[in-house]
Amino acid sequence: MDNRRLDAGRLFLAAVPDARTAATIHHRAGILRRAHNLEGRLIDANCLHVSLFFLGGLPEQSLHKACEAAANVRMKPFEVWFDRTVSFLGKPGNRPFVLFGEDGLRELTSFRRAIAAAMTREGLRRRANTNFTPHVTLLYGSRDVEEHPIEPIGWTVSELVLIYSKRGHVHLGRWPLRAE
Repeated sequence: MDNRRLDAGRLFLAAVPDARTAATIHHRAGILRRAHNLEGRLIDANCLHVSLFFLGGLPEQSLHKACEAAANVRMKPFEVWFDRTVSFLGKPGNRPFVLFGEDGLRELTSFRRAIAAAMTREGLRRRANTNFTPHVTLLYGSRDVEEHPIEPIGWTVSELVLIYSKRGHVHLGRWPLRAE
């Protein structure tokens, strides 16, 4: 993996919805954009994800350690679901409008903690920060939208994905979840 080439984009570990769920989220995002009178381009369905850890800028050896640590975490596939939307703080005129929730994301939060512990054991404590608000960004809008309940939408997280993002997403690695 040539990090000099990858540094121009973003490299991160993520949970990614299956194609059918991604299409449903994308469709619903369009409805929500109109309902909230938001401007901004919807995130492409094939780019929807929940970021778990940013890995950009790591030396190649550390990147391999992070991926190996994450891949070795044992957890059976689990369900996630999002039941609210809101705008997060961001740059003025560029506010992330996101899906988020609480109850339906507890196992995802536990999974992320397990990955953080594994990365810390590999000497990557700084990358294994504990700040985490699980969400799926739908678009970047020009104004704020207050928290709003929606019909829950979710999927089964069955793998961990290493994503390179620059003008789209390229999946560089996939590790299936397994209990043993």
